Amino acid sequence: MSNISQGISADGSAGKERFKAVLRKLSNLSQILGLAWFVPLFRLGAGENPKEQLAELNRTLVIPLVGVLFFLFVWGVSAPRIQTSLGAIPGPVQVWEQAGNLWDDHVREREKAEAFYARQDARNAKLEAAGQSDKVKHRKYTGKPTYLDQILTSLFTVSLGFVIATAVAVPLGIASGLSRTVNGALSPLIQIFKPVSPLAWLPIVTMIISAAYSDPWSFMPKSLLVSAVTVTLCSLWPTLINTALGVASIDKDLMNVGRVLQLSTLKTITKLVLPSSLPLIFTGLRLSLGVGWMVLIAAEMLAQNPGLGKFVWDEFQNGSSQSLAKIIVAVLTIGLVGFMLDRVMYALQSIFSHNASR
Repeated sequence: MSNISQGISADGSAGKERFKAVLRKLSNLSQILGLAWFVPLFRLGAGENPKEQLAELNRTLVIPLVGVLFFLFVWGVSAPRIQTSLGAIPGPVQVWEQAGNLWDDHVREREKAEAFYARQDARNAKLEAAGQSDKVKHRKYTGKPTYLDQILTSLFTVSLGFVIATAVAVPLGIASGLSRTVNGALSPLIQIFKPVSPLAWLPIVTMIISAAYSDPWSFMPKSLLVSAVTVTLCSLWPTLINTALGVASIDKDLMNVGRVLQLSTLKTITKLVLPSSLPLIFTGLRLSLGVGWMVLIAAEMLAQNPGLGKFVWDEFQNGSSQSLAKIIVAVLTIGLVGFMLDRVMYALQSIFSHNASR
């Protein structure tokens, strides 16, 4: 009987240790993803020092929550007292209601699309059954884009601009960091074009794309490409500068080892340069993505790309009693999406930096 009890006790202890090991892995994963407020919770569950973890939880979760709640309180109290041409500034409750209305609009529009495709499929099935396959047509639903559609359009646009900027900035930054001649040639151009506003780039980009992109693809209209290229022109500089700085600051002894081993230029870049300069490259990428996301909204307003920028502009032009609340929904959405994009880049930086150091 005692042997059975000892076996059950051993199994229970092993199970607890496995559970704690899982919590430690979740803690490490939270750190990699930049979700610091979850780390103390997992460590508490894993049995680490409760006093330290509670202090960390207070710093990373409780205090930020108090700040957010205080902001909501001040907003809710002061908003009704500020009168505009569209009425009083909406408070948190009114903004939340409009967010729900935007979701309901999205659901209704999706139902309309499903009904449209169902009618089209039924009509085509009847034509095929009657032997009139030549009259079968497949049309795309042309209803208005919903708020979620506009968010996805903005994400696609900023991703396209960011990818183009990265493809240009990283090679130029590596060349600039490795060669004083290239750095001297690029430095004045960087200093001149880095401060240029997207509003200045937009007319030039619009004219060039209108002339060169005469037959646009359906998934990439001219307005989207104009916005993406404007994002590229404004967001590539942080990546270029930080990449050049990261490459230039590589230990000279490491580069000398590469010369002694007679590594090719490609191997030198992939085996020595990139792993050593990754932290600064990712710092530049995070800055570039943040700049690109800010630039995108202004570009979409003027280029009329059907994203969040156009949504804000349309609501401003609409001037209804609900427009102001919808604009605030868009502002909060822009902030939250920007935060999530930064967390994604932070996670990628942690993963690649960890792999490079192994």
